[in-house]
Amino acid sequence: MANYKTKIKYFTIADYEEEQAWLEDQHRQGWKLKKVTPPCFFTFEEVGPKEVVYQLDYKNEKVTGEYLQMFRDYGWEYSGSCMGWNYFWKAKSQVESSSELEIFSDSESKLDMVNHIFKTRMLPLVVVFCTILIPSLLKNLTSGNGISNSFFIITLIVFAIYIYIFLHCGLKLKKIKNKLK
Repeated sequence: MANYKTKIKYFTIADYEEEQAWLEDQHRQGWKLKKVTPPCFFTFEEVGPKEVVYQLDYKNEKVTGEYLQMFRDYGWEYSGSCMGWNYFWKAKSQVESSSELEIFSDSESKLDMVNHIFKTRMLPLVVVFCTILIPSLLKNLTSGNGISNSFFIITLIVFAIYIYIFLHCGLKLKKIKNKLK
């Protein structure tokens, strides 16, 4: 009977390269990714140590048999999907050239994925921020209840989290885009 374990690890949408490296390290220690459950639960199956490469593809749509077959044709094993991300791995022993270490062989495809992340994840955050958080914060500031209002404090905390996410993810995605250009 296989052994399983679940680890809690949080990655933002811009941390996918770090997530890939972490998954490779887990596999190197003998734990193969079995599934990812939102927001940050990774379930692993004990398989024995193995040198592999993990790659994530962001599609934000239902996975089809044709899509998975395309990756299988190039030697990639599918580990599952979570919140638009598709997880693939390949044994390094199957790799014949450095171009086979990545699912995208050209910078244009990588850039398309980063742009897709920005459009489907960052832009909705901006809309929520501008249409809900800022007006709510301003309303609390001008209502006279001000800082003593617990709703104001919660809104301020959410506002700070959004600012952090914008800065962290936005700057990191921009850095990735610049590297790819």
